[in-house]
Amino acid sequence: MTPGASPSLGATSEVGRLRTVVLHRPGAELRRLTPRNNDQLLFDGVPWVARAQEEHDAFAAALTARDVEVLYLGRLLAEVLEVPAAREELVAAAVDDPRLGATLKRATTAHLAGLASDDLAATLMAGLAHDELRGGRGLAYELMDRGDFVVPPLPNLLFTRDSSVWVGDQVAITSLAMPARHRESSITRAIATHHPRFAGTGQLYDASLEHLEGGDVLLLARGVLAVGVGERTTPGGAERLARRVFARGLAHTVLVVPIAQERATMHLDTIATMVDVDAMVMYPAVADSLVAWTVTAEETPDDDDTSDLVVRGPQPFVVAAAQAMGIDRLRVIDTGLDPVTAEREQWDDGNNTLALAPRLAVAYERNTVTNAALEAAGIEVVRIAGSELGSGRGGPRCMSCPVWRDES
Repeated sequence: MTPGASPSLGATSEVGRLRTVVLHRPGAELRRLTPRNNDQLLFDGVPWVARAQEEHDAFAAALTARDVEVLYLGRLLAEVLEVPAAREELVAAAVDDPRLGATLKRATTAHLAGLASDDLAATLMAGLAHDELRGGRGLAYELMDRGDFVVPPLPNLLFTRDSSVWVGDQVAITSLAMPARHRESSITRAIATHHPRFAGTGQLYDASLEHLEGGDVLLLARGVLAVGVGERTTPGGAERLARRVFARGLAHTVLVVPIAQERATMHLDTIATMVDVDAMVMYPAVADSLVAWTVTAEETPDDDDTSDLVVRGPQPFVVAAAQAMGIDRLRVIDTGLDPVTAEREQWDDGNNTLALAPRLAVAYERNTVTNAALEAAGIEVVRIAGSELGSGRGGPRCMSCPVWRDES
């Protein structure tokens, strides 16, 4: 890929026409999941990998059919590993694990450093098992079982939304909360830093900072962000992001939205996503109780991390959002679901839609009642299969990282 192949990068809303997106086609990393480790690796079951790939291919095809350019994370990673600095950083991140001890760490570093770029990319994603390591030695190595991972796999790479998020023309490399996902941010950072496609892009956030995940960040409108605070994103992360977007002129208001600290509602986008410039679909159980704290800058800030913030609230989320967006009201599409159906479809990511343009959204086909309600409200729904993709608890929005949207 040549420098300058796509001069346009960035996003200011959730619903501007989607032009370019990063996806990750599930691969060998999913084949590492077993009933023994799937909980630790944050999957609710062991997916049928071939079917998951078929479903993901159909998802990508639905995007390209609507003129969305799809960039694949694995290909970007292999390309960036041709850059010596990126290769060094990513190998160092892969062995930065106190389990290994000094001897095994050296042996693993030597093994990874000797791989060709495509093979190294595959290993960084799928992990490295004990019996795959050439020249393994040391006490830690001897005490491992054959199937233990020297470098753990990254099955959650499928959910490209979480490890980076674009705000305006800058990218936030996020700080992932769960240990099984920490290394994902090293990959997205290396791509954003070293890949020619993203040359010169400003980086808004860093994995060393307070926990902040992309699934908790909604771009409600130009200059207005909503940030969920719950299981994955901390109040400190929301505060840090607010200071930085204010200091860089990327937003004037951040709405901080507390959500339940539960797996079913791990991110804000599991309960609410935008489907039009003034409308969202929301889990009925929280529609009347969701609140927001409105955060603004006390004055024009000149520092990323120390400027004073003004915090007001709480208010009902839909009221605070409408005020910040400068609209009369934020429409919440009433799905009309009974409590049991609502809970089932929320668990199956019924509220996790990916807008391709105003009033055009991708959704899992299995959430039939939610999809019918969206269509009744004037939203065109592009249905995709997700019986296997959903085993990691993520829908179309989770599986996509927009890097270029038109203004909405």
